[in-house]
Amino acid sequence: MRGILVLLGLVALGAVVLMSLGMLNIQMQQGQWPQVSFDMKGGKLPKVQADTGSVGIGTTNTTVVVPTVEMKNTTVTLPTIEVKQANSTAPAEKK
Repeated sequence: MRGILVLLGLVALGAVVLMSLGMLNIQMQQGQWPQVSFDMKGGKLPKVQADTGSVGIGTTNTTVVVPTVEMKNTTVTLPTIEVKQANSTAPAEKK
């Protein structure tokens, strides 16, 4: 039973992936069976118009102010807690 559910889940996942990639197209019209078509022309880039811009990537040397970190020992006062144990007498018995 689990195997069948896993198989159905994988088929559903595969259908979702194919639909998201545009390889599976399901068109339904009222009163007709759904028409399924596969587009297996993968590997081609979409056509781009010739009037696109361009992007340039490079480096530039610039002087900037960078903070420095100085480490030094300083004496500070910290809070302390002192715990003393109670006397080790047995609790009184109920009468």
